[in-house]
Amino acid sequence: MGLLASLLSGFASGEAVAAIRRARTAAIIYAIAALAAFCGLGFLVGAAYIWAAARYGSLATALGFGVGFLVIAGLVLLIHRLMSGSRARREARRRSADMKAIGITAALAVLPTLLKGKGGLGVILGPAVALAAYAIYRENVKPDDPDAGEGK
Repeated sequence: MGLLASLLSGFASGEAVAAIRRARTAAIIYAIAALAAFCGLGFLVGAAYIWAAARYGSLATALGFGVGFLVIAGLVLLIHRLMSGSRARREARRRSADMKAIGITAALAVLPTLLKGKGGLGVILGPAVALAAYAIYRENVKPDDPDAGEGK
């Protein structure tokens, strides 16, 4: 209830509106700065092109700049692909750890109730033995075994 009261008092006092206004102002300022930076980079590329064209000729310079920008684009895409693959693996490991933690927490939360109930230990041991058997099965099956696939 305290969090709700704090949230409502924040809205009532106008803090949320002020924070949104500050965030919007900062976003506009950063957008203007980024636009100015891109314009500056464009002029620098143009100046480099003019200098190289005077030195090497306009056709050779245009080809060089074109190939150079294609190489930069390829490198950016390659780096992004490598980073997103490692990020996906890291997120999958984190999700797996989170699911294990949730499962353990749920089991521990239900454990006292199950132990007090009519089935008692049998209610717990049945699924636990089934999970252990499945874990042993998964560990002993080769991933490339076509007969061991699930649903295949």
